[in-house]
Amino acid sequence: MGLTTYTHEATSTVSPTRLFKALVVDADNLIPKLMPNVKNVETEGDGSIKKMNFVEGGPIKYLKHKIHAIDDKNLVTKYSLIEGDVLGDKLESITYDIKFEAAGNGGCVCKTKTEYHTKGDYVLKEEEHNEGKKQAMELFKAVEDYLLANPSVYA
Repeated sequence: MGLTTYTHEATSTVSPTRLFKALVVDADNLIPKLMPNVKNVETEGDGSIKKMNFVEGGPIKYLKHKIHAIDDKNLVTKYSLIEGDVLGDKLESITYDIKFEAAGNGGCVCKTKTEYHTKGDYVLKEEEHNEGKKQAMELFKAVEDYLLANPSVYA
């Protein structure tokens, strides 16, 4: 199994606490409301497995994540994509380590480390990572826009 790691930073004028609450703590409820391609999010077992179901007819049926950590004091989360169409036959899993840090403007910097665990000797192409990053940034932007339009939510 191979490993390819990427890092990314996204900035926002929204506070780190509000973004963390929206994107991590209450994501199961908020994401289906903001993203029309997401049907719902199911919690399995003790809550450490989350299955995001997409609307029928789209390119992705579902994504299953294993939650490793949610630290609401330090605004850190770590989880892995362990099942779903995007893994295909080349990826074993994708692990995300995300930290929300305060920025000087009252906003935040969202720092993400993404680890692609590949099958066999497959080498992940940067374009594949960029496609996933693009989709993640669409979600980030949708949540940010919602929070800016609704300043009392998650305050």
